[in-house]
Amino acid sequence: MFVKKEQLHIEFQKIDWEDKGGGVLRKVMAYGDQLMAVYAEFKLGSVGALHHHPHLQITYLEKGSLTVHIGAESKVLGAGDFYYIPANVVHGVEAHQDSILIDFFTPMREDFIPAT
Repeated sequence: MFVKKEQLHIEFQKIDWEDKGGGVLRKVMAYGDQLMAVYAEFKLGSVGALHHHPHLQITYLEKGSLTVHIGAESKVLGAGDFYYIPANVVHGVEAHQDSILIDFFTPMREDFIPAT
């Protein structure tokens, strides 16, 4: 099952995984027009390729360790850390351990919603 727009209650186990390849799995957990929450798992050695988008992003690193690249800066972050990505800034990650990320986007990422 894929979460519906503005769904009020979301049970983690009922949301289907999206396999993004290369050891990256994702679940879109909640969204409306102005906000989206995404749960992602990065296996040891997986890479979130450098990219950019017009959305503001805040990410909470729940578990693991990553090198986080944002613009010209790179930093190793661990469980409990957060990072902020301004709109249109190139960014990506490299997983040093199995890691769990919780991303928040504003506005929501229309490109994360499957075509119906």
